Amino acid sequence: MQAIILAAGMGKRLGALTKDNTKCMVRVNGETLIDRVLTQLSTLGLSRVVIVTGYKGAELRAHIADRYAGRLAVEYIDNPVYDRTNNIYSLFLAREVLMEDDTLLLESDLIFDDALLRMAAKAEMPNVALVAKYEPWMDGTMVRIDDECNITGFVPKQAFSYSEADTYYKTVNIYKFSRQFSRQRYIPFLEAYCKALGNNEYYEQVLRVITFLSGGAELKALPVGGHKWYEIDDIQDLDIAETLFADKAELMHRYNMRYGGHWRFPKLLDFCYLVNPYFPPRRLREELKASFDTLLSEYPSGMYVNSLLAAKYFGVSQSKIVVGNGAAELIKSLTERLTGRVGVIYPTFQEYPNRLPTERIVAFSPTDSGLRYGADELMAYFSGANRVDTLLLINPDNPSGNFIAKADVLRLAAWCEAGGTRLVVDESFVDFSRDFRTNSLFNDALLEAHPHLVVLKSISKSYGVPGLRLGVMASADKALIDFAKRDVSIWNINSFAEYYLQIYGKYQSDYERACERFIAERDRFMQRLSAVSFLRVLPSEANYFLCQVLPPFTSASLTLRLMEQHDILIKDCEDKDGLAGRNFVRIAVRDTADNDRLAEVLETIDL
Repeated sequence: MQAIILAAGMGKRLGALTKDNTKCMVRVNGETLIDRVLTQLSTLGLSRVVIVTGYKGAELRAHIADRYAGRLAVEYIDNPVYDRTNNIYSLFLAREVLMEDDTLLLESDLIFDDALLRMAAKAEMPNVALVAKYEPWMDGTMVRIDDECNITGFVPKQAFSYSEADTYYKTVNIYKFSRQFSRQRYIPFLEAYCKALGNNEYYEQVLRVITFLSGGAELKALPVGGHKWYEIDDIQDLDIAETLFADKAELMHRYNMRYGGHWRFPKLLDFCYLVNPYFPPRRLREELKASFDTLLSEYPSGMYVNSLLAAKYFGVSQSKIVVGNGAAELIKSLTERLTGRVGVIYPTFQEYPNRLPTERIVAFSPTDSGLRYGADELMAYFSGANRVDTLLLINPDNPSGNFIAKADVLRLAAWCEAGGTRLVVDESFVDFSRDFRTNSLFNDALLEAHPHLVVLKSISKSYGVPGLRLGVMASADKALIDFAKRDVSIWNINSFAEYYLQIYGKYQSDYERACERFIAERDRFMQRLSAVSFLRVLPSEANYFLCQVLPPFTSASLTLRLMEQHDILIKDCEDKDGLAGRNFVRIAVRDTADNDRLAEVLETIDL
């Protein structure tokens, strides 16, 4: 068996990375694509590898030189018109080679697990195309397959339909052709196709014709299952590939540095970022979709209308509420307005202290081993020498899940007011608490009674719409609210977010049912997590659990094990102030199926 690698293209979409070298010389985590694939091929006992070069071909040959001597016989074919042809011509130039032996055919812009080439080489079927179930990041040649893995048809780009995408498979661009197939079928059709339609086409078009004429009998699909692969066409692809194929030392850093966007990794099960798994309901989603074209092409309203919608949403006066592009935008405005010393309870949501000068922070850390604290502890600590101008309370707390009852929060608010302290309460997770219907501080009369009180809420987390980027801040402090409204941009939320605010009221009862369902699932999930021998699970009134990792694991080793072996992401809290060296992780509560999957992995993990 031999291999042919098509490497003539210019890789223009990679910009400066291919200015002086061909695409397969791009480095992924320090190793060139060509070196990675040649190393993989060298383990298969091949008779030779033939590389079809073109753009910067001399540089590629110089790089390879004799570094694989004794392991791999490397030969070259040059495509002198690489800039005017496509890969069908590169393969046409290699047609004599293709007919000499069984062949692995692959493209040079791929990165993949070692197992894929072995799968293709050892497949019982003489002619196979490696395929992967369609995912949104994929582009290029799609096929349909039947239950016996026959390729029943190729789907051209112009025929692609998103409504049928769940029936598609993407070709990985790794094939195995038998010598007989190449001689009797592929090469004759390839020559005829090039003669009839020219050289600026793709070699898969020939496979499409053969499949059509043979009824799918000659080329079998070989699904790659959970094995990783990626095609690198631009710098975004390169970034994702470097994340997928990062080594142990870099793996968690590569995911954590993204701060979301995990939909780019469809196999990833995300227990790090926090949302409501049971809201929004299908009908609300359909209503948003029904207005997609209008919302996409029309400008959103400004703050006047959006604050009016938020006022209706939360039942407060328009003058007391401001809408943000996520709570993070409002946290920025708020912290810029604060003066003097700020009391912060650690560990906490780092967005707040990260926006404050360290010398202005007065830190409180609970002495309780379960990180529990109440209003009395806060009042005692922030008295006397520790008096602050602003006290920040996240309730329920992130990441501990500690919750202070509403009556005690109001008692704390009265104490703060008496001492001239502003109380800021972030209640982004309050709707996950028991008796959530009465726990919120978004209330006109309550805000009027406590003018020193500021209440923030992330709509992303509790309402399950983080992609809309919505948050609100409310207070009877008119100067603060007016400042925030001026501070944000004129169109700080988009039309989709605005429309969601407009229609939410119709789904209030669905939301309450979703919260009730969530609380029941959280109770069940806690029981399962608590049965894991190396976890100490802290009680929580939020949509996550803070868990202390016990030997033989550490928080870092468990997080890495879950990511590397199971594509499950949890939050290692080692970088949170107050938790360093204590081996805590935060685990989100998702729906029953996802929670059970994580629990099963944890229960059966090799200690």
